[in-house]
Amino acid sequence: MRLHVLIDDVEVARRAVAEGATVVQLRVKGVSTEALVERGRGFRELGATFLVNDDVEAALELGADGVHLGRSDAGLDRALSAVLTVGLSAASADEALDAEWEGAAYVGAGPVWATPSKPDADPPIGLDGLAEICEAVSIPVVAIGGIDASNAGACIEAGAHGVAVIRAAADAAAVRQAVDEALGTR
Repeated sequence: MRLHVLIDDVEVARRAVAEGATVVQLRVKGVSTEALVERGRGFRELGATFLVNDDVEAALELGADGVHLGRSDAGLDRALSAVLTVGLSAASADEALDAEWEGAAYVGAGPVWATPSKPDADPPIGLDGLAEICEAVSIPVVAIGGIDASNAGACIEAGAHGVAVIRAAADAAAVRQAVDEALGTR
């Protein structure tokens, strides 16, 4: 869970895994399940945990390890009954506790900082909000939102088990190094 990369291209994902990504999450917004499955071919073979963003049926068809669902996404019961690893998003300790109670294997907490990938997201929770979420739940917490190599270590120091990146996936080696260094100080 150290480094999640949210990616829409298998070649970029392959490079990120070679540089230390431990989880590859296929994220393509605004497409059908069929188009997502077509885009996701080849991700299963990358040698990292493979998640699909928001689409349980695509995750099942691609043989993914799991699915990450936002708070308003459908499919939680289907994913749990199919024994997929389920990650749920949370922007507060209460939402994280709900996610844990609902059966999530991990919480995606954020956005920690403002990010262009989620212009309609909740206000940033900051490191204090991330720490509150980490303290509230017993399942792993993965920080997301505005994270790169310069601040990934601070997320780990706040209690996160790992970080998730979109834009910084191209700099996976540096982000992974920052995470590993911070985990070494715990």
